[in-house]
Amino acid sequence: MDLRLDVSEQGAWSVLQVGGEIDVATAPRLREQLIRLVNDERFRIVVDLEGVDFIDSTGLGVLIGALKRVRTHDGDLVLVCTEPRIVKVFEITGLNQVFQIHASLDDAVAE
Repeated sequence: MDLRLDVSEQGAWSVLQVGGEIDVATAPRLREQLIRLVNDERFRIVVDLEGVDFIDSTGLGVLIGALKRVRTHDGDLVLVCTEPRIVKVFEITGLNQVFQIHASLDDAVAE
């Protein structure tokens, strides 16, 4: 399956809506987009995973790398995800303790 990426701005936040599967084949595109945002000095990023059907360890690694990158600029990266299968991946790996995971885009950008 292909990966869909769409960037928009909402207040002080850059919103990256992701759709499809994040795996070893598609994760490099996600990484490039996140790096592009940071290079454009967008240090407050919401990654909206509502359209994601699958994420593997490569995808998780991309998100961790992006979080570290924005934090070096005193920024933040938060997630929007309500899909139980995807949320469970974050819970099993303990990454729900690393990332702020919001139930809606409105909640994520309200910070």
